[in-house]
Amino acid sequence: MTIGFEHIDSIPKLVKDFLKKNLDGFEGKVFDLENFKNQIEERQNSYSDDKRQILHNAIFSQNQEEQMSPKQLEFLFSLKDKNTFTITTGHQLNLFTGPVFFVYKILQTIKTAEFLKSNFPEFNFVPVFWMATEDHDFDEINHFKTREHYYEIKGNAGGDVGNIKIDDTFFIQEFEKEFKDNLYGTELILWVKKAYQKGKTHTQAIRYLVNQLFSDYGLLTIDGNEKELKNQVKDIFKKELLSNQLFETTKNQRQFLEDNYGKVQVNPREINLFYLTKTRNRIEKINNDYFILDTDLKFSQEEILNELENHPEKFSPNAVLRPAYQETIMPNLAYVGGNAEIMYWIELKDYFESINLPFPILIPRNSMLFLEEKTFRKIENSGLKIEDFFGNFAEVINQKILDNNEIKQLLERKEQDLINSFSEIKTKAEQTDKTFANLVNAEETRQLKSFKRMQKRLLKAEKIKQSEKLDQMQNLFLKVHTGGTWQERVLNFSVFYADFGKQWIAGSYQQMDVQKSELIISSI
Repeated sequence: MTIGFEHIDSIPKLVKDFLKKNLDGFEGKVFDLENFKNQIEERQNSYSDDKRQILHNAIFSQNQEEQMSPKQLEFLFSLKDKNTFTITTGHQLNLFTGPVFFVYKILQTIKTAEFLKSNFPEFNFVPVFWMATEDHDFDEINHFKTREHYYEIKGNAGGDVGNIKIDDTFFIQEFEKEFKDNLYGTELILWVKKAYQKGKTHTQAIRYLVNQLFSDYGLLTIDGNEKELKNQVKDIFKKELLSNQLFETTKNQRQFLEDNYGKVQVNPREINLFYLTKTRNRIEKINNDYFILDTDLKFSQEEILNELENHPEKFSPNAVLRPAYQETIMPNLAYVGGNAEIMYWIELKDYFESINLPFPILIPRNSMLFLEEKTFRKIENSGLKIEDFFGNFAEVINQKILDNNEIKQLLERKEQDLINSFSEIKTKAEQTDKTFANLVNAEETRQLKSFKRMQKRLLKAEKIKQSEKLDQMQNLFLKVHTGGTWQERVLNFSVFYADFGKQWIAGSYQQMDVQKSELIISSI
């Protein structure tokens, strides 16, 4: 079964409005065949043959260690063709891929490319995974979780995580113990041992794992941390250093989002660049000099522009500047991302226009939930529906606890009688004296508060009386929401792969409808 995002309380209103085409200026950036037709035309006119060759060479060079599949090679060489476009997603280099939605967003990217090929057969569409190798928050990526264990790896934090070399492999021993008896456990163990050999980098590890999982689908990986690729964005980086272009051009949109949605997903800085040495440090302009924070490095304007010209690889975009880098170096049509990603992309449309860069179609990734058959049966026997777990579940519990309760029904009837009685009194009171009307209003408020107190006490008493039923419902919630949150944000793919192997990958792929934004719920 599926639940559309529009029916899920926790999906942000901004994302819902975007999907419903209720966001001014973004109607042409929602998943729609006519929008893709326009995007193809715009991209054909804005992406050069030279860029295609550089992109091909970079991906080819970066994948020398991997045995590329025939489909990957076909897609790679098609990048030189002016009729080839990319569909992209990206993610951090989480240990052993991190939470399982890593898999879902890549599958949706692949299937979107396949869908477009079936609708525009004269063009080629290549799925690409952008590896966030330049992130420097190692604590965000150094762990993953299964049903049985929390796994973590140590490393030297502070620099770009992609270049951190693996030295700590202790977690592999525990991983092997957990999965050695599963049907596909041996395959997982071999993968983790090969990916996380001492001396390898986290970039190498994730590239290897992504290829094991998706090479047959033709997915290509790209690492943006490369001089030839960054050569193409020197002008963008220069404007960032000299005129704070991203910060200035997003002001109106950020104010709009603040006024209408209560927050901005990511607030850009005046300069959205880092400088790479052994660590990755933010660049800040003070007076006329450029300081590399938390280091002794300082550049004059002339010096930093010379550094950018000669060593663009030392400059690293942050999260809000990275989209412009990505879209400059690839013939990209669409980006598949989580809700938070979509929301910060929405901040950037005016900025893209200011640098004459086509803004991509945005695709909120689908979510998936896998439950055992016995969990479905328990949910059905409890009188709950699966939709109940994705709304205000506390309110659902309260309603179920008080289902058919005679006292509750009596209190509700008497409360309504009270409201009706006071309504009649207030009508007459308003014609008599203002102070008397105020007295009537105050007395109504006092008596209605008494009814609310009685209802709360009744609920508390019923929860004690029906504690077994309450425990059952709360346990079901934790079956659906591992650790109290969405399953896909907690469990690693190994939990499912261990028992079903690539059949689970193929099954997940088949269930996705890329034209919809929804939660897909399946049995395992």
